[in-house]
This record gives sequence, structure tokens and C-alpha cells, in this order.
Amino acid sequence: MSKKPLFPQLNGMLYGGDYNPDQWLDRPDILAQDIEYLKKAKINCVSLGIFSWSSYEPRENEYHFEWLQQVMDNLYANGIYTILATPSGAKPAWLDKNYPDCLRVDNMGVRYHHGDRHNYCMSSQNFRNKLKNINTLLAEKFSHHPGLLMWHISNEMGGECFCPECQKKFIEYLCNKFDNDIDKLNKAWWTTFWSHKFSCFEEIEPPFANGSIDIMGLNLEWKRFTTWNMIDCMKSEIEVVKSFNPDIPVTANLMNMYNGLDYRELAKEIDVVSWDSYPRFHNDWESFEDTMREFSYSHAVFRGLKKDKPFMLMECSPSSTNWQAYNKLKRPGVLRLQALQAVGCGSDTVQYFQIRKSRGSFEQFHGAVIDHAGIDNRIFREVSEIGDILSKISSVAGTTVKAEAALLFDWDNRWAIQDMQGLCNADKKYEKTLVDFWREFNRLGAEMDVIGTSDSFDGYKIIIAPMLYILRRDVAEKLTQFVKNGGQLLATYLTGYVDENLLCHLGGFPGENLSDLFGLYSEEIDTLFPSDRNGIQFRGCDNTIEVFDYCEILKIKDAEIIGRYTDDFYKDTAAITVKCFGEGSAYYVAARTKAADLAPIFEQMLKNVGIVPNKMPPHVLYHERSGDGERYGFYYNLGENQIDIKNVKGIDLASGKEIDGELVLDKYAVAVVKF
Repeated sequence: MSKKPLFPQLNGMLYGGDYNPDQWLDRPDILAQDIEYLKKAKINCVSLGIFSWSSYEPRENEYHFEWLQQVMDNLYANGIYTILATPSGAKPAWLDKNYPDCLRVDNMGVRYHHGDRHNYCMSSQNFRNKLKNINTLLAEKFSHHPGLLMWHISNEMGGECFCPECQKKFIEYLCNKFDNDIDKLNKAWWTTFWSHKFSCFEEIEPPFANGSIDIMGLNLEWKRFTTWNMIDCMKSEIEVVKSFNPDIPVTANLMNMYNGLDYRELAKEIDVVSWDSYPRFHNDWESFEDTMREFSYSHAVFRGLKKDKPFMLMECSPSSTNWQAYNKLKRPGVLRLQALQAVGCGSDTVQYFQIRKSRGSFEQFHGAVIDHAGIDNRIFREVSEIGDILSKISSVAGTTVKAEAALLFDWDNRWAIQDMQGLCNADKKYEKTLVDFWREFNRLGAEMDVIGTSDSFDGYKIIIAPMLYILRRDVAEKLTQFVKNGGQLLATYLTGYVDENLLCHLGGFPGENLSDLFGLYSEEIDTLFPSDRNGIQFRGCDNTIEVFDYCEILKIKDAEIIGRYTDDFYKDTAAITVKCFGEGSAYYVAARTKAADLAPIFEQMLKNVGIVPNKMPPHVLYHERSGDGERYGFYYNLGENQIDIKNVKGIDLASGKEIDGELVLDKYAVAVVKF
């Protein structure tokens, strides 16, 4: 695969962060000083204007762009590029006062007051008109500025609105989806239950908290509509800025595993995927290593939204945050691990929130590159060290991560599982299950993408599909063909229960003929209390692995049983099976276990398709990027002690040292080895 650097003009990695010079316009000495600080840290790009609408337009139709012109000119003159945001992330007070329909309405039907962020109604025509106006002026003035690298659309988009205009658009959306046929909608949503049948589309309301929240199809379709409406508003912004210079790429910074929008749909409309990473390091509920591996999974999620190019780490904190329950400092060396972890997972950027700490208001104590006291501190030294490393590994830019295994994850499947009435209603732990499966493959040394069911399965040899509750016919056909062609598939309990409208498949689970692929069907599913105990004993093995949360009771057709339950009335019945199908194999795990206890199955799947995992010593995280015949290995010591890694040969780009068989990593150290 050839290299595709995101920003060829940088000749390497982008290094920077969110910068808010409009907070300091009365201190030109600070603005001048900041440029020197940025150069010292080898920062080559900043994001501007993310929350600057009130600085651009302090009163309606009164505009001030001269400060932005001067800042961008000064930055570019000093070799620092700009990512320029559209200012829809937060509205000025005059807009809400003059056009109250721009304010959102909550799920109780109450209109918001002015303030906070994520606070605009996506359907308000007044909002869209004013937004188009300010974006037009920005694009007209700056879209051909030599320092402009990219457009940053809004900021961390999210939330929903239940106002009359959004309700009207929702009805139009439903009419379009169901072909203006109310009977078709009633059948899809099974509305004869509890006498919820609609006689016309105009009777339908969104799922208000004090209204109808008991129609599963309605709840899911509202979430899909909210994604559609947010994307529609975002596209209106993109259309404006692209009309002045179509060559400038656009992004929108996404949030880690955000539950409110389907990012797979949103990613189709932007040129580059970027996201904001804020791990809760050094917590008291999981190990530091588990946190790091979980965020490798998160990087894989966002990498998977556009697999053909690098992604962007748009935000991370140089030190502590200020909004978490416990805002703990990152220990020395952890920022380097976090920054280079993103690069190893496929990012061509490392960016911070924020460049300079705000003097007042909500984020005045959020971590920053430049502290209130200046730069003579540990954080700035670590930021500068990372800038130096990024300059030394510049040849990595444009390479990508190649994975032969994939984990299936869909946002609407997640929403449907959350809303499902059954099993453990408090938390079905879908997200945790995904992370645990991915993390175990990572520990085994196998790189894994995270993709959606609508994505192509070409190029993958292994697919893991945990809790694939929603099963469409086309997905079932793709999975069947994947196994028939030699792929290794593993599915779990709760697979194939409902269709895309959340109607149960008839004839046994998993539906859509997947019972033939796996050679079984599920008769019942048992929910275990935390105090309940069961286990699985593998065939030919004396050890028993623990089972918790869920146990499906299977009816075997022609699958081979490789693990049986040890307890309860379904003792000795099938718990783990495999069926050879075509050239491949289909595994089924009917109960929830620790992912690590399934490692023998994962290893067998890897062996079946000839994948030789690059297994590391304990506490070592490994990722690899490649392109244009070049390979780069990223080694991270997540432990407290020095670790020796054998059979490594190449050049450590960060240190310039030749590695001839043994790589030694100190605590929290990172090596980037060109093979």
C-alpha cells in the first residue's frame, strides 16, 4: 500500500492543538510570546476559532475578522499552519435572544436557556441562515490563506432536539423511509401492541420522556433521525466552505464511543476522521495497562471509519482534565505513551486541548501546553520532547495499519441492545464486551480493525461478532459467504434476534438462516444474578472457565460441541461450538466469559488462516504501520519495570540507535523501529 500523508505540505506529522487567541487580544505581548513557545515545542499547527462566534460577530451584523487575519498571518510567517473551525460549537447570546427558535427543546418539551455548548437546534432555519452567513464570510476571507490547512466543522457535535420543527422533520423523515405508507410503519413497529397503532404519520411524536418510550422501533428510528438531522446541518456548513475552495479538506472532531450519533454515517461526509481522546489514567478500577489497551481499541474504532488513510488525534490533555470526577495528573512519561500510541494506531497528528490555559471560566484549570505560570515546567518539557520525537519519525506519516482480523460494531446495534427490555436491564455491557474481545486479540499480538456490518469484509481472515443482536438479511449473507470462502467467524449469545426494525426473527435464533451456518439454534437465554455461578468445561480439558451474566441454551443441529456447561438444569449441554462450513469455520460462544478464557479458540482461529501473531512479553503493547514497502514497529512499555524484547532488528528512529536482536525499554518508554 502506498503512503497517503494527510498533509504533504508539513513533510511529516502535524503537531498542535486548540488555541484561543481571541481570549488574549488585549495582551499582544502574550500572543507574540506564544509563537515563540510554539516554535520551541516544535508545534507546527493550531486550531483556531472553535468558539469564536461572539468575537467575530459581537452584535448581529457587526463583524470583526481583523484579529483572525493578523493571528493567521503571524502564525504562518513563523511556519505554523491553521486548522480553522466553523463557529457553530457555541452560539452568541444575541442570537438566542433575537431568534429563540435556535435554542433546543429537551425530551420533556422544555426549551433550553442560552448557554453551555451543543446547544443549537439543527432544524432551526434562523440558525442555519445565521450560520451560513458567518461561514460564508469566514470562507470568503480565509479559504485561500496560505496557512489554512483544514476546516474544522463545529465542535464535538451531539445532543438532540424535540422542538416542533424537529418533530415536523422527523415525520417527513418517516414518511420518506416508509414510503408514505402508515400501515408499513405500523407493521415494522408492531404497533398493535398496547393499542399504539397510528392512523396517520402526523400522530407520531418523538420519544418524549413523558410520552411514548415503549415502541422499540420508534426509539431506534429517532436516534437514526437525530444522526441524519445533525449530518444534514453539518453538510450545510461543509457546502459553504467547500464552495470557496474545494481543495481544503474538512473534518469534525468526534468523541470517544459517543452514544448520541452514528459516527459511521457521519464519517461518510468528512474528508478525514478526527477524534478527542481523554483516558481516565491511574484510576482505581482498572490497571494502567488495561486503560492503554482500551484506548488502542478506541483508536481502532475511529481508524475503521476511513480505513484507506490515517486519522487525526484532534484533542488530548497535556496533563489533567478538569471535568472528570477525579482529575488526576498524568505521571511522567504517560503523555509520551499516549501521543505515540495514537501514531502507532494510525494517526498522522498529535493535538492538545489546549495550547494556553484560559484565565477564567469553565476550563481555566484544564491541562494546557502553556500554563498560567509559563512554560518552565514538566508538562512543557514533555510536550517539547514529543515534538522532537515526531520530527524524527516524520517518515511514518501517510502509512497505515494493516489488520487481517476485524471486530463488528454498529451504533444502531448498540442502541437496540441498550433499549431492549430483557436480560439485565441495568447494563448489558455491550461496549465492555467489545473492548474485552479486542483487547485479548491485542494481547495475543494480532492487530484488529473495528468495522461495521455494512463495510466490506474483503481482506479479512477473521471476524469476531459479539452480541450481533440486529441482523439484516444482507449481513447474514455476507457472513455466510465470508465463512464459505475460508474465513473464521466467531459469534456469541444474543446473535440474530431482531431485524433492522427490531422485529424478532421467527424460526429460532440466530435468524436469517444463520442457524444453518452455525449448526444450532438458541432455545432460551438465562440471565444470571451476580451471585449465580456456572462454568464451561472444554472438551479434553480438566480446567473450567467461569461463566457470568448470560447463558444461552442451545439446540444442536450439526455443530461440533467443544465446550459444555458444568452446572444448573442445562448442565452438560452445549456452550461453545464450531462448524466447518465451506472452506472456513463458524464458532459460537453461548455464554459470557472472560475474553482471556477464550484465548485457545482465538489462537486456533489464527492458526487456521495462517496468521502468525507478533506476541509480545507481558506489559508490552505493539502496533505496526506500513506503506511504500516500509514497516514501522511501535513498542510501548506499559509496566513499572524495564523490559527486554527479543528478536527486534532495525533502527529506533527516536534515538537513532540500531537494534540488533534485543530492544530494551525502560518504564513507560516507547521505541519506533523502522525494520
